Amino acid sequence: MTSASAPVPEDARIAAAQAYIDALVSHDASAVPFAADCVRIEVGVKTGFSGAHLRRSLDRGPQFKLIKAATTPDYTVSGDEVRAVYDIITKPALAGRRVCAHVDETFVIPATSPDGAARIHHIRAGIRPFVGR
Repeated sequence: MTSASAPVPEDARIAAAQAYIDALVSHDASAVPFAADCVRIEVGVKTGFSGAHLRRSLDRGPQFKLIKAATTPDYTVSGDEVRAVYDIITKPALAGRRVCAHVDETFVIPATSPDGAARIHHIRAGIRPFVGR
């Protein structure tokens, strides 16, 4: 017996990735559709160990509390991957300058799922810091 999979629209997959980026700024991950076994790899280091761990980190993690804003991402979709390229702006400033980061993040959000829902299964992040205003 095979189980049927329903297509997940591209706009729903982008919305799932955007929910994650929004949670980086709002510190409220309640709307992020993580798969239970979702992991996050940041510059080669595992920083997220499950959907529940990622949700707690976004909600309460001190590393995320420093984030003030994110620029509007540029999205590309290829197969099961949704790539978002954007910048993060931090809260602390010294002499009008603050540490920021160029972020290139790839989300694995399958193009099909049993219930047609978009869920983030894996996140791979590349980050390049820069000094901004």
